Amino acid sequence: MDRLQLLLLGFPILLFFSDVVNLFSISPPPPPKSSSRFHHHPPHSNHPISDFPTSPQSPQIGGLGYGTRVDLKFCVSCSYKGTAMTMKKMLEASFPGIDVVLSNYPPAFPKHLLSKVVPVLQIGVIAVITAGDQIFPRLGMAPPPWYYTLRANRFGSMASTWLLGNFLQSSLQSSGAFEVYCDGELVFSKLQEQRFPSEYELRELIAKRLPDPSFSSNPGRVVL
Repeated sequence: MDRLQLLLLGFPILLFFSDVVNLFSISPPPPPKSSSRFHHHPPHSNHPISDFPTSPQSPQIGGLGYGTRVDLKFCVSCSYKGTAMTMKKMLEASFPGIDVVLSNYPPAFPKHLLSKVVPVLQIGVIAVITAGDQIFPRLGMAPPPWYYTLRANRFGSMASTWLLGNFLQSSLQSSGAFEVYCDGELVFSKLQEQRFPSEYELRELIAKRLPDPSFSSNPGRVVL
């Protein structure tokens, strides 16, 4: 077996084992939360997703949202980032001092596992197309009929395999979620409601959970 065949066979195996190690590795424990009495805003670098642009704002002690944390967990691969940023800016303007954190909502474990297997299958099929006439005899079997069909249009088969695999992987990584949590409590779920919340609806849901009950009677009010 020459170097090219070793590379075509060893690279998918290496990718598979690296994904398995990353999948079952233990994530570091979250940092301890400070009490509400001495609550402060964590730096933006500690947010789960660092590529979300945020407008710098100094903590407003005594603001309506001070001491309240809202987590917007959404499907990044579904292009929900724009909606999440709009909701974040709206909440920060409506409730000064509130801490709004954006993060990805991962898919279910079986879908996540299958999405890791797809790249391995992609490279495996491409390896068979390019070197199947040498791989099958070394395995002690004759090339199947479908191999000659793929080999007849080698470049078209490899391009189709790559595009189809990328589409399947993107579908498996999509969760379709837009979940809103206020201090760890679920206040809106797109997975349950099958829709996005409106800005007024989300503002009202968060206002009802603020420490100041007088604000919930007028959720549209913005304090400067």
